[in-house]
Amino acid sequence: GTACCCVRPRRARARDECVLTPPLRIPALAAPLRRGAPRRRLVPPRSPASRRSESRLGRRFPQYHQYQIVGRHTPTEAEPSPKLYRMKMWSTDAVRARSKFWYFMSMLTKVKKANGQIIACNEIFEEDASTVQNYGIWVRFTSRSGEHNMYKEYRDTTLNGAVEQMYDEMGSRHRVRFASLQIIKTATIPDDRVKRVNTLQFMDASLKFPLVQQKMRPSSKTVRMVYKGKRPNLCM
Repeated sequence: GTACCCVRPRRARARDECVLTPPLRIPALAAPLRRGAPRRRLVPPRSPASRRSESRLGRRFPQYHQYQIVGRHTPTEAEPSPKLYRMKMWSTDAVRARSKFWYFMSMLTKVKKANGQIIACNEIFEEDASTVQNYGIWVRFTSRSGEHNMYKEYRDTTLNGAVEQMYDEMGSRHRVRFASLQIIKTATIPDDRVKRVNTLQFMDASLKFPLVQQKMRPSSKTVRMVYKGKRPNLCM
């Protein structure tokens, strides 16, 4: 057998604080390797921090959804029908949207989750998500130097996509955190009222994009083949 180097403390007596027992002898748990046998490599387990970093690197930025939440103060004898409040906000799911609703309600009015109730929580969808439009977003955010107001313009097929572009740009260009940014107003901007240069470059009616590469597909399965004698021309 092999000697174990661990020391087990024994219950302290009345005079001394701690009495250490001599090391115990236990038999070997693993048999010795035979000559020529392959040795196993012991891989240490990954820490939770490394697992979180790996999952964060391979995960895409979450898509935001627009929610409409209606809430009020809990009815009391003094006020049986309290005033209703409606808010539109963007979040990754309905649970975070309701939490965000109570955050703004506690700041604007003396209503919080403990003494309030949510009447409705509905997700708002786009009527037509196949047409590119110009979206204007008015935001207010907190930086290391103070409070700032800003107006942004984006082109997207949905308002949720424009809001996601805004969060990406504000986080990368201005280092704004998600909790430090509030969306004040959103609107659909016509082409003649666009202000930003990044959006004005797409207002030309004769704007064209070259098709630099095209994958040739067979017209039917009967003419499909794995090998061809001539290399196809993919540059148009």
